[in-house]
Amino acid sequence: MRDDGDLEALDQVNWITPQRTHLPLRRTPLSYDSKTSLYLQAIRVEARTIKPGSLENMEQRQSKGRRALRIARKTGIGIATVLVILGVTGASWNFLATRHDRKANPPPGHIYDVNGHAMHLYCTGEGSPTVILESGRGDDFTVWGKVQPALSRVTRTCSYDRAGFGWSDPQPGARDGLHIADQLHALLIKAGITTPVVLAGHSAGGLYARIYASKFPQGVAGLVLVDASTPIPLPSPPFASAMDEHSNAEFMFVKATVALGVARLMGQCDAVPKGLEAYAGWIKGSACDYPQLDEYVREYRATDDSHGQGAKTGPFGNLPILVLSQDPKWAIPDFLSKRVTQKDWLWASTAHDQEQAAYLQLSTNSRRVIATGSGHYIQIERPDVMIQETTTLIRQIRSTNVSTAVIKRQPVVADSK
Repeated sequence: MRDDGDLEALDQVNWITPQRTHLPLRRTPLSYDSKTSLYLQAIRVEARTIKPGSLENMEQRQSKGRRALRIARKTGIGIATVLVILGVTGASWNFLATRHDRKANPPPGHIYDVNGHAMHLYCTGEGSPTVILESGRGDDFTVWGKVQPALSRVTRTCSYDRAGFGWSDPQPGARDGLHIADQLHALLIKAGITTPVVLAGHSAGGLYARIYASKFPQGVAGLVLVDASTPIPLPSPPFASAMDEHSNAEFMFVKATVALGVARLMGQCDAVPKGLEAYAGWIKGSACDYPQLDEYVREYRATDDSHGQGAKTGPFGNLPILVLSQDPKWAIPDFLSKRVTQKDWLWASTAHDQEQAAYLQLSTNSRRVIATGSGHYIQIERPDVMIQETTTLIRQIRSTNVSTAVIKRQPVVADSK
């Protein structure tokens, strides 16, 4: 039974303690069997007692924490909102500027329907054989702006935009060399160019020209390989391979900088190489047309297939072939100076020079010219060399008996102007 002393102690626990803590405590059931058990229960309750002032400090800390979270959340939302606004503004700016440049500068030449898709061909001059200029990966017809006007005074010269580049629509299917050759062949037929042509291809365009010549041998009168890519690359230092290998993340980053107007803000969309001022409007209209980056990626991913197709071509008998090569002594470009050692650069240059020399084996009527002082873009850095040597090739082809023309198998060095 509970005696009066136990009840008095219980009252002290349940009434005096709440007044000290100012909290409604959950009452722990007490045992009234003995004073000892009552004493232990009182100690348990006392251990839960909060000292005066502790609660206020806790509430203040919690309040500051909630306030900091609210500030952080609002700041994050604000930054995200600003980024979205900037992104939309940049994308709109790039889209409208590109559309304006393209509308203000319609492409020269003609647009032909090829397999239900538009393809752009720009021909100037008169004469035979017609020279067809095949650009490297990612380039359009404007890359030939320094050589086409001069070659047009010698013979009919045509540049064009591969599917998806410049003013040509993308086309479905693979973007390997065989498909590209088929589309070029269809374009030439549409344009009424049915006589054998001289194909001049730069970089990857040289590889495509080689594949075209193998697939349509009766339609080719000669080849000009302008520092053309090789289907069987020689071993080269790691940096050279890294320059040719790109991840999906890299492509996405580049496309984002173009699509969101970052490249335009940096002036990259309005940059016109010296000597191509007459092509400025077309260059600006195409430079930051970001869907073209998708076509670049498609061609890039078909590189292995194109290399395999190119490796199965040739030799081409006595087909006149002109090999134009960059200077093997060309200095390390500024953008690579901090990433490449002189030893590795020499290794890469030597391998590239050997690859270029191997092109002489494609024909018994081949010759090679090294454009001193020029890098990869010979048609821009040494257009005089390409104009002069291509003119010589055309005159050779026009001779009545090509097979008896003088053959120069050793490389000719074209001195700087």
